[in-house]
Amino acid sequence: MKHTNISKAAIATVTLAALLATGCGNMSERQQGTATGAGVGAVAGAVVGSATGGKAGTGAVIGGALGAVIGNVWSKRQEDRRVVLEQATRGTGVEVSRTADDQLKLNIPNDVSFDLNSAAIRPEMRNVLDPFAEQLRGDPNARVNIIGHTDSSGSPAINDPLSVARANSVRDYLTARGVPASHVQTAGRGEREPVADNATDQGRARNRRVEIFLREPAA
Repeated sequence: MKHTNISKAAIATVTLAALLATGCGNMSERQQGTATGAGVGAVAGAVVGSATGGKAGTGAVIGGALGAVIGNVWSKRQEDRRVVLEQATRGTGVEVSRTADDQLKLNIPNDVSFDLNSAAIRPEMRNVLDPFAEQLRGDPNARVNIIGHTDSSGSPAINDPLSVARANSVRDYLTARGVPASHVQTAGRGEREPVADNATDQGRARNRRVEIFLREPAA
């Protein structure tokens, strides 16, 4: 019976979020993102509330927090940034895209970003990071997440700290150019999230990368 109740709650809240986010033509992109995030958070809250015995407030608090994290806005400013960065990185191998959760993503391959076994930013990468930093100046809402990756060569004892060091190098470069340090998070994934086969040189080259995510949280 509990599973049935959770399913009904999930269906109801997702339907409501969808109606709020897409059914009202007068809602702004920021309002739509908030509504969608709130709906997803409500589902999570319902599940958590049921699992904890339906304690008053538990599901609502957790669901609300998750909704705030999940809701992002794809604003005109984000779209303008995407266009600018695509133009600035054309021909470099850097991939600029919009993610499913409305983040602007830069996928920067190793031949642009770092030399082998090094966390020192290459000159080619400055041509990517400089316009990126320029887009963030004067925007108090923008939040950046930088993820470093390696291939499977070497041990985790080497790859994990190297991936973190590379992400931190990007952060330091951006903050030196006016991006608030409090708006930037970093992490290293080592070899744990490959996007290609590590059995080939081409695959390993694709896996050695830095990913930068830029989001505008829904208010």
